[in-house]
Amino acid sequence: GRFRWWGLYTQRKPGIDGGKTATLEPHELEDKYFMLRVRIDGGALTTEQLRVIGQISVDFGRDSADLTDRQNIQLHWIRVEDIPEIWTRLEGVGLSTTEACGDVPRVILGSPVAGIAKDEIIDPTPLIAELGERFIGNPLLSNLPRKYKTAITGHPSQDVVHEINDFGLVGMVHPEFGAGYDLWVGGALSTNPMLAKRLGAFVKPEEAADVWLGVTSIFRDYGYRRMRTKARLKFLMADWGPEKFRQILEDEYLGYKLADGPAAPKPTTPGDHIGVHEQKDGKFFIGATPLAGRLSGAQLVKLADTLEARGSYRLRTTPHQKLVVLDVPKDNVEPLVAELDALGLSARPSVFRRGTIACTGIEYCKLAIVETKVTAATAVADLERRLADLAESGQLPHALSLHINGCPNSCARIQTADIGLKGMMLPTPDGDPSPGFQVHLGG
Repeated sequence: GRFRWWGLYTQRKPGIDGGKTATLEPHELEDKYFMLRVRIDGGALTTEQLRVIGQISVDFGRDSADLTDRQNIQLHWIRVEDIPEIWTRLEGVGLSTTEACGDVPRVILGSPVAGIAKDEIIDPTPLIAELGERFIGNPLLSNLPRKYKTAITGHPSQDVVHEINDFGLVGMVHPEFGAGYDLWVGGALSTNPMLAKRLGAFVKPEEAADVWLGVTSIFRDYGYRRMRTKARLKFLMADWGPEKFRQILEDEYLGYKLADGPAAPKPTTPGDHIGVHEQKDGKFFIGATPLAGRLSGAQLVKLADTLEARGSYRLRTTPHQKLVVLDVPKDNVEPLVAELDALGLSARPSVFRRGTIACTGIEYCKLAIVETKVTAATAVADLERRLADLAESGQLPHALSLHINGCPNSCARIQTADIGLKGMMLPTPDGDPSPGFQVHLGG
C-alpha cells in the first residue's frame, strides 16, 4: 500500500474476467507486476525527458506507455526489483513519481499552452512550479482524507476541466486588479459526480500558492475520514456551501479577505489545442492525437528524435490524452505534421478520433469490468467508416467526444462527454449479469 505514495499500483492479473472484479479479494486480483505513473505537473516535458521515459518503457515495461487524462504517462509490467534503476533514470532528468498516486495532492493539471499562447490571460507556469517545489512530498500534506486534484489555467479556453477538480484556478482579468484567477473548489466525478463551486473570489498571482495551501489544509483538517466513499472534498463542500468554505478559508487559514471577482468568461474555442497554431513568439505549436492515449516506449523515443530534428525540444501532455509539440519553426511545420502522422499522432484527426479518450480498462486495472482501449480504437475506426460523409460535411459542430471507462469510477470522465460509456455488470435475458456498458448522453 505504501508504494502508492511513490506512483505505483499493482496491476491486474491477466485472464480474470470482469464479472469477478467485485467478488474476488484484492490479493486475488493483483499481479506481481506494477503500473508506474510518471508525474508530469502541467504536462511539461523536454524531449530528453520523453526519451528517458520511452527507454524505460522499452527496457522495463514491455514497451507499454499510456497518456492519461491527467497529463501523466503510465508504464506497465514494472518489476519491483527494477524500480530503483527506473527512479535513478527519472531523477537524472528531473522527473519523479512522488505522490503520483494515493491520498495526496496528485499531479497539477496545467494549460498545455501555458507561456506560449497568443491569447493567454496569465501564465500559470511559475505557480505550478512553486506548488511542486513547496508542497509535493511535504509530510504535512501527505495523508489527506482522499486524493486531491488541482487544475490551473490562464487560457481563455479553460483547457484543464477545472469544474471536476478539487481545486481550480481559471485565468481572468479583474476590472481593478488586472490578471489573476477565479477560484473553484470541490469538483469530482466517480459514482457521485459534483461540479466544483465558484467561491466568488478573485485570487491575485501573489496569493495563489497560499490559497492553494489553505484549501488543501481545510481538506486535511475538516475532510471526512471515516468513510472512503464519502471522503472527497466535494462532500465537505456540499455540506458547507461556498460561502462558509470561503469564510473559513479567509478567517482560519489565510488571515485576510480575498477580493470579490466576477466569473471568468465562458470559453468560445476548443481546449484540446489540436492542429497547428501560431505562438506569441512567431513559432508554432502542433497538437497531435494518439488514439485514446495508447502509445509505446519505442514511439516515445522516436518522437523525441523526430522533434529534435525539426528544432523542437519541448512538448506538453494534455488533459485529453493528447500531445502538444512546442516551438516549431514555421518551415518545419508541415514536414513535422507528416512525420507525426507516420508515428500515429495525427494533427488533423477526424472528429471522432479527436474527441475519444479511454481509461486503462480491464487489461491492467483491478477495478475494471470491461476492456476499453481496443474498444475505443474499434469504435473510432467504425465511426470514421460509417459516418465519413457526416464528418466531412462539417455538420458536426465540434469534435464528438466519446469517453470510455472500464468501471463506474469515471477516470475517463464519462459524465462530461457527448457519449460516455460506463463499464458495469448488466442484466441479461437469462438472468445472469454480463459485462457491458451503460450509455450516458449529452455531458
